[in-house]
Amino acid sequence: MLLAGSIALIAQLANAQTASIVGLGASKCPEFNEEIERNPQLQRDYFAWAQGFMSGILIRMPAGVDEGLNLVPKEFPLTSQTEFLRRFCQENTAKDYSDGVIALYKLLREPTPR
Repeated sequence: MLLAGSIALIAQLANAQTASIVGLGASKCPEFNEEIERNPQLQRDYFAWAQGFMSGILIRMPAGVDEGLNLVPKEFPLTSQTEFLRRFCQENTAKDYSDGVIALYKLLREPTPR
């Protein structure tokens, strides 16, 4: 049952772009890159959006899937997570910021996130 839930989660995350995503996280990576270059403080606003988005994913998971998942593990603090998202958008200019957030969520699901 847990395996089936995990497989369903991966499918949901892979198809997340079919949902209508709004807010800062709907921005394309090049837009994010330009905005934080002009005003580095905006990265905080983007990351606040990312935390809400990941919390929403976590809340929607079926019982038994990702229960107890820590979105801010001591091994992968907020500063490292914001750096991950910045690097993601620098390296994936054809993607959306929300794609980076989904990649971050998947990484946080790993036993020892980097």
